[in-house]
Amino acid sequence: MTDEAPTVGRIWETRAGINLGPLDLIPDGKARNYVLQIGEARFHGFVVRRGEAVFGYVDRCPHAGLPLAQELDRYLTPDGDLIMCSWHGAVFTVDEGTCVGGPCVGARLSPWPVEARDGRVVTAAPPP
Repeated sequence: MTDEAPTVGRIWETRAGINLGPLDLIPDGKARNYVLQIGEARFHGFVVRRGEAVFGYVDRCPHAGLPLAQELDRYLTPDGDLIMCSWHGAVFTVDEGTCVGGPCVGARLSPWPVEARDGRVVTAAPPP
């Protein structure tokens, strides 16, 4: 037996139906970070709000595998039009997560299916 703490694994998807909280926790045109403890593992993702629409992504840059934000909830460019990796400057479209500038042009963020339902943000089933 050792005195070391057990290593918590990271997972890359969640089940549908997890209530992430009120939509109003995400100001319109902004993003919010979520870390979910699921069993012995953790999921790291973020949600961008555009009016009543929400777009979720796994918090992992396809270029270097790092979380995109160096500051909590700072996922967007200053004008709020694009998602930005704060490490290497890659920028991604909000609606599809496609890299349109920086070191990984053409790559995509991994989608995290979420939806706004009855004023709340919930995880959704992946599209067919």
